[in-house]
Amino acid sequence: MTNHTEAASVRPLTLAWVSRHLDNGERLVRTETLHGGITAEMRRLTIGARDGGTRDLVLRTFVNVEQAENWLNREVGALTLLAGADVPAPGLIAVDPTAAHCEYPSLLMTHLPGRTVLDDEGLEARVPLLARQLVAIHTLRPAERPLKYEALTTADTVVAPKCADAAAWTAAIDLIRKPPPRYEGRFLHRDFQPGNVLFDVPPPGPAGPRISGVVDWAATSWGPADLDVAHCSTNLALLHGPAWGLRFAQAYEEAGGALAAVASERLYWQVRDALAFSEEVQQVTQPWREAGRTELTTRTVEERLDAYVTALLDTRG
Repeated sequence: MTNHTEAASVRPLTLAWVSRHLDNGERLVRTETLHGGITAEMRRLTIGARDGGTRDLVLRTFVNVEQAENWLNREVGALTLLAGADVPAPGLIAVDPTAAHCEYPSLLMTHLPGRTVLDDEGLEARVPLLARQLVAIHTLRPAERPLKYEALTTADTVVAPKCADAAAWTAAIDLIRKPPPRYEGRFLHRDFQPGNVLFDVPPPGPAGPRISGVVDWAATSWGPADLDVAHCSTNLALLHGPAWGLRFAQAYEEAGGALAAVASERLYWQVRDALAFSEEVQQVTQPWREAGRTELTTRTVEERLDAYVTALLDTRG
């Protein structure tokens, strides 16, 4: 979703900073507010040239976000790495992580084609593409490792939904009280999910969808591939139903990815990520509703989360 506004909607200091990074003769002629993000303001900037041509950039602004500098530095490191990789990601143009020039910490990058697709229709074709893309991300070997992953939840901060199966959630919480399993580290996106993947979806015909971009690299980390897979799985379970969350790990392996060899270790990461969502259901679901999934009320998503956690524990046999 977008909102067309005048160029003046970009704050004055930020506008001046953006202008300094444009080519000679270029100017900002149009902005669109991009919805869907949780932690940052996103704007699509249309840049006009003297010959009448245009190009698009994206401005990412962290307003009153405590970890803005850390996240922007992570994203810059990731975009620098990805510039020479076979992963479709934005190109870095400029960054002001400490708001030395802008009103707030900001990032200016190239605009990628495509759009996010959160509908149930066509999901069967998109899931294998998501899996293959995540495998490609996990093959990246940065010269300097990013920071170790953050777990995002603890056994003491889980908020069980009112509809929760008490026995299942107690078992799940007890599971994540245990120390994390040993793992082979991988480069993680750490928020890989349908809302951060752009698709080029052609009209009905023989050509299927393709991924045209992966965005939001601010949480890149070093950790187990299982954690990225678990995160996408939970998102799929809440967006499309628990069965799709269970399906994604299989799709990842079918695409050539390697997960923990022991089932109990896989379960640990799956459960840990699912429980993390219990603390932020309202925050997560708001962008989905803004994108058109109005039926995904907080209650509906809590019910899906409960069903997914229960289904994960049922896989233990």
